[in-house]
Amino acid sequence: MSVRLETKYLAPFVREEEVDFLFPQVEAAHRLLETANGPGSDYVGWLKLPRDYDKSEFARIKNAAAKIAKGSDVLVVIGIGGSYLGARAVIEAVKSAQYNLKPNGRPQIFFAGSSVSGAALNDVLELCEGKDVSVNIISKSGTTTEPAVAFRVFRDWLVAKYGVEGAKERIFATTDGAKGTLKELAGREGYETFVVPDDIGGRYSVLTAVGLLPLAVAGVDIDALMAGAAQAMDALSVCDKTNDCYRWAALRNILYRKGKTVEVLACYEPDFALMNEWYKQLFGESEGKDQKGIFPASVVFTTDLHSMGQYLQDGRRQLFETVVDVKNPRSDRVIEPAAEDFDGLNYLAGKALSDVNRAAMQGTVLAHADGGVPVLVLEVDSLGEHDLGYLIYFMEKACALSGYLLGVNPFNQPGVESYKQNMFALLGKPGYEAQRQQLLGRLATE
Repeated sequence: MSVRLETKYLAPFVREEEVDFLFPQVEAAHRLLETANGPGSDYVGWLKLPRDYDKSEFARIKNAAAKIAKGSDVLVVIGIGGSYLGARAVIEAVKSAQYNLKPNGRPQIFFAGSSVSGAALNDVLELCEGKDVSVNIISKSGTTTEPAVAFRVFRDWLVAKYGVEGAKERIFATTDGAKGTLKELAGREGYETFVVPDDIGGRYSVLTAVGLLPLAVAGVDIDALMAGAAQAMDALSVCDKTNDCYRWAALRNILYRKGKTVEVLACYEPDFALMNEWYKQLFGESEGKDQKGIFPASVVFTTDLHSMGQYLQDGRRQLFETVVDVKNPRSDRVIEPAAEDFDGLNYLAGKALSDVNRAAMQGTVLAHADGGVPVLVLEVDSLGEHDLGYLIYFMEKACALSGYLLGVNPFNQPGVESYKQNMFALLGKPGYEAQRQQLLGRLATE
């Protein structure tokens, strides 16, 4: 098994009978999910995706990735939220957080459209100067402000560089299969298109074309990624107390009901930093509704032990910790002895840095538990494609179950629309005139 849950550090905080008491609710959540009868059931396509996916599109993704890799120095991925986070997280976890700085024979992958910062967009354009570039625009509608603005800019840039016909060959659209502004534009212009499935929301979409095309361009083995997710799908299908995914969901909710309202996801591999961000979107957007929800936070240790470590050890006890323990790092290095032992580190000579990192993790877990922090550990074999595919599915299913246990719809995001309506009004979008006047009045007086 690629992911295992270790709960021995939780003993002072949760008794096993508490899991027994909650488990009928877990079983009810399981039935809602598996029968697609729960809130948001139109968006549970990810549940069977690792085996029930479009094999012909999967082959086209590989072919498009090979074309991009052959003819481009850079792929610019334009998207926001789940439309970019999953792909970026997997690339960095599998290939290295330094992917773009390491010569590896693959195109550099730059991300745009996740903000409306002109400076950030200009930085990406500057990085593309003098290079052959392709663009993957990812948007179900094509009208989401952040990616739409970035795509308008990059589309003009490609046309100026390659001409109208040349630009068409370098634009790949991942969008709705039947309708929407981007779908219509792609059909009219002749862009190659891939589908954002109707029954899978953005934050659950990394194993669809949304994530798979950028991943394949980066040289990620998407067959192994899907195989790992398929193994998880099979292994986590049975609802019992030996199912570590279900136990994690249950334990999170038991701790939440005891006032532990913040979960800190910690990992000791810097390559996992963007997976932390993916986790935060997945759980935050799924659970944070109706004035409820576990607040998802994250740290990368040992780096953040020199900043957030103080709060975790001695701050308010409203939090619990889930540690992602990567058993086999991508590479390692042995510490050599120094003749003069000028830094006093010769006691480490002959040890691998992974041994030092593990000692830091073990020492921190014990210290935090002693300091009153409940600690769960998710043991992951590696950050290779197969194991990461398993972990992604594990987290997605735990998130859906946890949402139902909280009594919320884990597949919608009504709160995201509030800022958009205000932004449209303030920018003068047609149809928002009355709201614009109200908001301008508030801004003038507040």
